[in-house]
Amino acid sequence: MYAIIKTGGKQYRVNEGDVISVEKLDVASGNAVVFEEVLLVEKDGDVQIGAPVVSGAKVEGTVVQQGKEKKVIVFKYKPKKDYRKKQGHRQPFTKVKIDKINF
Repeated sequence: MYAIIKTGGKQYRVNEGDVISVEKLDVASGNAVVFEEVLLVEKDGDVQIGAPVVSGAKVEGTVVQQGKEKKVIVFKYKPKKDYRKKQGHRQPFTKVKIDKINF
């Protein structure tokens, strides 16, 4: 059994027991989180596709960790004009362990 959920503007294919890294959620580590936007559910070969979401389907998970990705360097410059700008960016993320797919 698997499901496709939508969170943070992205879609994720999840199974029970998976640990996924999603865009930052405002939930403390160790707390439960419920994903209501379930786009597709597959169970024993039977596929339910939502329009746009599957009614009555939920995916429950537990927040494992809050963190930041590795630093990405953004460097802008214009040749011959003495313009240089160096920035670093660390994207925040939330790791979620999928506990149960309710359908």
